[in-house]
Order: sequence, then C-alpha cells, then structure tokens
Amino acid sequence: MNRRDAISLGAAILSSPFTISTAWPASDARVADLLKSGKIRAGLAVAPIMATKDPKTGELQGVAVVLAREIAAQIGVSLEQVSYARPGAVMAGLKSNAWDLAFLGIDPSRAAEADFTPAYLEVDLTYLVPANSSIARVPDADRPGVRIAVPRNDLVDVLLSRMLKQATLVRADTVAGAFELVRTGQADVCAEPRPNLLQDHALMPQSRVLADRFGVNRVGIVIPKGNAGHLSYFSEFVERAKASGLVQRAIEHAGLQGVQVAPAAKLTQ
Repeated sequence: MNRRDAISLGAAILSSPFTISTAWPASDARVADLLKSGKIRAGLAVAPIMATKDPKTGELQGVAVVLAREIAAQIGVSLEQVSYARPGAVMAGLKSNAWDLAFLGIDPSRAAEADFTPAYLEVDLTYLVPANSSIARVPDADRPGVRIAVPRNDLVDVLLSRMLKQATLVRADTVAGAFELVRTGQADVCAEPRPNLLQDHALMPQSRVLADRFGVNRVGIVIPKGNAGHLSYFSEFVERAKASGLVQRAIEHAGLQGVQVAPAAKLTQ
C-alpha cells in the first residue's frame, strides 16, 4: 500500500462508527517496519470476547477484529487475520512468528514471554453449572470429585491451575468443547468468561451462570517481547480507543454482557 492509498483509506474509515475520530500519521517511526511490509498480522482467537465467525460468511467479527482493523487503517497497511480455535492456542503463534500482534488476557506467565499493552477490556471469569448442581457460589466448586471443564491453556486454565486445591480440571481443545463436556455429563462445571457462559446458557436453558466470579480477565494487545516501539505505539492506541468510545461501541455491537471497558492507564515514557 502506497502513501496515497493509505491517506485514502484513513479518510474512508472516518465515516465508520468503529474508528477513532482522527487518524494518526502513517509515517510514525515506531511502526515503520510494518508500513514497509505493507501489512500487519493479527492473531485472533475464536471466542466471544475476542472474535466470532459470521454464520453466513465465515468472516471474523468482534471487539478484537474492530481494533485490529482500526490499527491497520491508522498505520495505513492491510490486515492479515491469523485465527486460532481458542485463546490459549494464540501463544503458540508467538514461537513460530505467525503474528505481529494478538489479543489476549494479561497474565504474568504470558508476560514472561511477550509484552502487553494496558488492558482495553475487563471480563468476569466464572462458572456455569447444570440445573441440578449443588454449586451455588464459586468456592463451592473446589471440592473432591468436582470436574471443572476449561479450554486448554486459556487464562481460566492458567488461573485455576494455581487456585484450585481439591477439584480436578478437565481440558478441552476449544472453547465450545469445554461447554460440551458439561452438556454431555463429562464435567460438572464449565469455567469461562461470563459472556461465553451466557451464550452457552441459551443452549442449555436449565443451566445456571453463577453470580460471583473467581477472577477478572484483563484483555490487552500482546506483541513479541523486546520491541519498544511497537509496545509504545499499541499502548497509545489502546488508550485512544478507550477514550474515544471505540471499545465501548465495539462491545455494544458484539452484544457482550459481563464485559466492561478497562479503566484508563497511565503510560510510561
């Protein structure tokens, strides 16, 4: 994409509700390498709080997709979507250099391998249980014999692996697979972000999503470790996206519940 095309693209997106009101200069030195390559590769997990597939077109949509498209438009490059079946699989792409940025829950175990911007979303992490379950609150689930279904290597898996004392984790290879374990009686509890579970509840009407939570998923943009320019640029982007209302509009358009825009963060220079 040449500079004229980038300027035209920046002008075109200003009429969209999913944009920051003013474009950044395409010549920002912090992302000069991306501008030179002409594209940015975004790692996108198929999960309600990240991205979902349009049932008719198969195209990805959702909050992370909105942000990825806006980033590409602000820089003046094309967007290449790299999709994953669950959030926990995204980190594998870091090792194979499959993406330039991705969207994930912020956790110290991941921060040892990659750098995160401030959070743009905060999401309740909780449980779904069948109608006949005696589990009424989160602490009730940590008992001997209780099987808690989680998507493998997702943040809920990471957190509960550290927190649980007596219950057993049962791991699925996809987000939908974790719910299926409960629906088919192979697990007693499903642990996921609240928006996921509210969607699952519609498929299992007699189930219950607990009111309390065992954690909060603070979702940010993740980049390969050690690129200070990219980290600075994308951190500024996140704060602009929150302040402009872009993140809130994307949440509303996706119809997400149990999700809030993360508070503003103070950026270090």
